[in-house]
Amino acid sequence: MNVTSPAFDMNQPIPVMYTEDGEDVSPPIHIGAMPEGTQELALIMDDPDAPIDEPWVHWVLCKLPAETLVIPEGVGQDERPVGMPLALQGMNTWGTIGYRGPAPPKGHGVHHYHFRVYALREPLDVRGPVGKHDLLQAMMGMVLAEAEVVGTYERK
Repeated sequence: MNVTSPAFDMNQPIPVMYTEDGEDVSPPIHIGAMPEGTQELALIMDDPDAPIDEPWVHWVLCKLPAETLVIPEGVGQDERPVGMPLALQGMNTWGTIGYRGPAPPKGHGVHHYHFRVYALREPLDVRGPVGKHDLLQAMMGMVLAEAEVVGTYERK
């Protein structure tokens, strides 16, 4: 399984347009080489460099059909994203639904943003805006594979 983004290379800076300092739209994510038996996909984007006890959650997206090869740019903030009728967006650390881009504290150094995609052996049984911990609990024992692309961002 592999995950890439045409917006940035692995461990390279995320363009400003995908951050709080820009348009704050989600970057496109490409998914490939999923394992046989994949029934559904889920994505979690977080920042383990955030100055809190747990990684700062920027995006939770699940219930993606196994045929999903591209998560498009600018998914939006709707629980059910436009053009993705089966997908379900969850809660980020801000307490809102959908994508919120990088926004590290100024002068805190380079932060690493992990866009992790999970291939699941069966559809998730989740409803409503689910958070990261609830999603991880729901996926327990169902993950066939996972892959990630990591982008960086720094505010000086």
